[in-house]
Amino acid sequence: MKTFFKAFLTVLSAALVFACSKIDKEPAVVYLPVNANNISGDWELAEFNGLTLIEGTYMHITFVRNDKTFVMTQNLDATSDVPHTSTGSFNILTENGVSIIKGKYDYDGGLWGHDYIVTDLTATSMTWTAKDDETFVQKFERPAEK
Repeated sequence: MKTFFKAFLTVLSAALVFACSKIDKEPAVVYLPVNANNISGDWELAEFNGLTLIEGTYMHITFVRNDKTFVMTQNLDATSDVPHTSTGSFNILTENGVSIIKGKYDYDGGLWGHDYIVTDLTATSMTWTAKDDETFVQKFERPAEK
Protein backbone atom coordinates (compact mmCIF):
# COMPACT_ATOMS: atom_id res chain seq x y z
CA MET A 1 0.00 0.00 0.00
CA LYS A 2 2.88 2.38 0.80
CA THR A 3 4.38 1.71 -2.63
CA PHE A 4 1.09 2.52 -4.32
CA PHE A 5 0.71 5.72 -2.26
CA LYS A 6 4.28 6.87 -3.12
CA ALA A 7 3.70 6.14 -6.80
CA PHE A 8 0.41 8.03 -6.70
CA LEU A 9 2.07 11.06 -5.06
CA THR A 10 4.89 10.97 -7.63
CA VAL A 11 2.44 10.89 -10.52
CA LEU A 12 0.33 13.63 -8.93
CA SER A 13 3.39 15.83 -8.35
CA ALA A 14 4.54 15.33 -11.94
CA ALA A 15 1.06 16.17 -13.21
CA LEU A 16 0.98 19.38 -11.16
CA VAL A 17 4.42 20.47 -12.39
CA PHE A 18 3.44 19.69 -15.99
CA ALA A 19 0.11 21.49 -15.64
CA CYS A 20 1.72 24.59 -14.14
CA SER A 21 4.28 24.77 -16.94
CA LYS A 22 1.46 24.72 -19.50
CA ILE A 23 -0.31 27.79 -18.10
CA ASP A 24 -0.39 30.41 -20.83
CA LYS A 25 1.23 33.53 -19.52
CA GLU A 26 0.53 36.99 -20.87
CA PRO A 27 3.43 37.99 -23.07
CA ALA A 28 5.56 40.71 -21.57
CA VAL A 29 4.90 44.18 -22.91
CA VAL A 30 7.83 45.40 -24.96
CA TYR A 31 8.34 49.13 -24.62
CA LEU A 32 10.27 50.84 -27.39
CA PRO A 33 12.65 53.77 -27.18
CA VAL A 34 10.94 56.98 -28.22
CA ASN A 35 12.52 58.04 -31.49
CA ALA A 36 11.42 59.03 -34.99
CA ASN A 37 11.88 55.50 -36.27
CA ASN A 38 9.61 53.92 -33.66
CA ILE A 39 6.76 56.43 -34.01
CA SER A 40 6.99 56.56 -37.79
CA GLY A 41 3.79 55.60 -39.57
CA ASP A 42 0.07 55.94 -38.96
CA TRP A 43 -1.65 56.55 -35.62
CA GLU A 44 -5.19 57.26 -34.47
CA LEU A 45 -6.28 59.05 -31.34
CA ALA A 46 -8.04 56.35 -29.32
CA GLU A 47 -8.56 58.07 -25.95
CA PHE A 48 -8.52 61.57 -24.57
CA ASN A 49 -8.16 61.90 -20.79
CA GLY A 50 -9.16 58.25 -20.39
CA LEU A 51 -12.33 58.52 -22.47
CA THR A 52 -12.89 57.11 -25.93
CA LEU A 53 -13.75 59.60 -28.65
CA ILE A 54 -17.36 60.44 -29.45
CA GLU A 55 -18.60 58.33 -32.34
CA GLY A 56 -17.83 60.01 -35.65
CA THR A 57 -14.90 62.06 -34.35
CA TYR A 58 -11.33 61.19 -35.18
CA MET A 59 -7.75 62.30 -35.42
CA HIS A 60 -5.30 60.49 -37.69
CA ILE A 61 -1.64 61.42 -37.74
CA THR A 62 1.14 60.06 -39.90
CA PHE A 63 4.75 60.62 -38.90
CA VAL A 64 7.48 60.47 -41.56
CA ARG A 65 10.78 59.67 -39.90
CA ASN A 66 13.15 60.63 -42.74
CA ASP A 67 12.33 64.32 -42.73
CA LYS A 68 10.52 64.45 -39.36
CA THR A 69 7.25 65.68 -40.82
CA PHE A 70 3.65 64.84 -40.07
CA VAL A 71 0.24 64.96 -41.73
CA MET A 72 -2.73 65.17 -39.39
CA THR A 73 -6.36 64.87 -40.43
CA GLN A 74 -9.03 65.43 -37.81
CA ASN A 75 -12.54 66.64 -37.25
CA LEU A 76 -12.27 67.38 -33.53
CA ASP A 77 -12.34 71.14 -33.99
CA ALA A 78 -14.31 71.28 -37.23
CA THR A 79 -17.61 73.09 -37.16
CA SER A 80 -18.89 70.97 -40.02
CA ASP A 81 -18.42 67.48 -41.34
CA VAL A 82 -15.40 68.67 -43.31
CA PRO A 83 -12.18 67.39 -41.76
CA HIS A 84 -9.18 69.62 -41.27
CA THR A 85 -5.73 68.55 -42.53
CA SER A 86 -2.55 70.02 -41.10
CA THR A 87 1.06 69.40 -41.99
CA GLY A 88 4.23 70.29 -40.21
CA SER A 89 7.40 69.09 -38.60
CA PHE A 90 8.19 67.44 -35.29
CA ASN A 91 11.19 66.82 -33.12
CA ILE A 92 11.85 64.35 -30.33
CA LEU A 93 14.29 65.16 -27.57
CA THR A 94 15.14 63.92 -24.12
CA GLU A 95 14.98 66.18 -21.09
CA ASN A 96 16.01 64.75 -17.71
CA GLY A 97 15.49 61.21 -19.00
CA VAL A 98 11.99 61.98 -20.32
CA SER A 99 11.11 61.79 -24.03
CA ILE A 100 9.42 64.92 -25.35
CA ILE A 101 7.78 65.41 -28.75
CA LYS A 102 7.32 68.95 -30.06
CA GLY A 103 5.73 70.09 -33.27
CA LYS A 104 5.31 73.04 -35.56
CA TYR A 105 2.56 73.49 -38.13
CA ASP A 106 3.37 74.58 -41.68
CA TYR A 107 1.98 77.76 -43.20
CA ASP A 108 2.59 79.95 -40.14
CA GLY A 109 0.30 77.78 -38.05
CA GLY A 110 2.67 78.08 -35.13
CA LEU A 111 3.71 75.56 -32.54
CA TRP A 112 1.56 72.73 -31.23
CA GLY A 113 -0.55 73.76 -28.26
CA HIS A 114 1.64 71.63 -25.97
CA ASP A 115 4.91 69.77 -25.87
CA TYR A 116 4.16 66.16 -24.94
CA ILE A 117 5.86 63.58 -22.74
CA VAL A 118 5.70 60.29 -24.64
CA THR A 119 5.36 57.15 -22.53
CA ASP A 120 4.36 53.52 -22.93
CA LEU A 121 5.44 53.36 -26.57
CA THR A 122 4.87 49.89 -27.99
CA ALA A 123 4.54 48.70 -31.56
CA THR A 124 0.78 49.40 -31.36
CA SER A 125 0.19 52.23 -28.88
CA MET A 126 1.66 55.22 -27.11
CA THR A 127 0.58 57.80 -24.55
CA TRP A 128 1.17 61.54 -24.74
CA THR A 129 0.85 63.77 -21.67
CA ALA A 130 1.07 67.53 -22.03
CA LYS A 131 4.30 68.66 -20.40
CA ASP A 132 2.59 71.72 -18.92
CA ASP A 133 -0.70 70.01 -17.96
CA GLU A 134 -0.58 66.43 -16.67
CA THR A 135 -4.36 66.16 -16.93
CA PHE A 136 -4.16 66.49 -20.74
CA VAL A 137 -3.53 62.86 -21.79
CA GLN A 138 -3.92 61.33 -25.23
CA LYS A 139 -3.58 57.66 -26.12
CA PHE A 140 -2.76 56.79 -29.72
CA GLU A 141 -3.06 53.39 -31.37
CA ARG A 142 -2.00 52.03 -34.70
CA PRO A 143 -5.04 51.69 -36.98
CA ALA A 144 -6.37 48.22 -37.62
CA GLU A 145 -5.21 46.58 -40.84
CA LYS A 146 -7.85 46.78 -43.55
